[in-house]
Amino acid sequence: MVEKLSTEHAATVQWLPYLLRPDMPEQGQAVPAAVRVKAGQVGSRLKQLAQAAGLPMVTPEWMSNPRLAHEATEYAREQGKANEFHRVVFRLYYGEGQDIGSWSVLIDAAREAGLDPDSLQREVQTGRFTPLVDQYIAEAHELGINSVPTYILNDRYAIVGAQPYAVFQQAVLRLSAESPDQSALKDV
Repeated sequence: MVEKLSTEHAATVQWLPYLLRPDMPEQGQAVPAAVRVKAGQVGSRLKQLAQAAGLPMVTPEWMSNPRLAHEATEYAREQGKANEFHRVVFRLYYGEGQDIGSWSVLIDAAREAGLDPDSLQREVQTGRFTPLVDQYIAEAHELGINSVPTYILNDRYAIVGAQPYAVFQQAVLRLSAESPDQSALKDV
């Protein structure tokens, strides 16, 4: 949906990291029963939105710690493949329920996105991307972001949660009227 928006309205998209649960153990954890109940309540709406966009969606039984995936995405950004990598990682987690905190899953994602998986793992393991991811997360907190997804348009408007395409389209059209030169969309 975000890709469609950027194509139709010449909006640039930048995916940014955020830790919804900063206390998540490094290895992740099973989804608690209370979260499964809540996911069931909102899950049908999200699945409808995903289905309308032609995307598979499952309710993962395992909550991954996304730190490695965020740092791997920064590697992918350097290689000009951030959107491709991000799209694969999203599908693996939300469409297939795989653990995106696992190196084996991230290596498969790197291959699929056209990245060198050995280089990705080696570069991420150096810790080189940790300060950048920390900086993005701190900026999200400063902006008051506390849920995902949150979409920030031209650093002026925020769209919180999974919304129908028409909501994004209306926001971009409003921004285009105000500033026809550019539209920038950040997804946290």
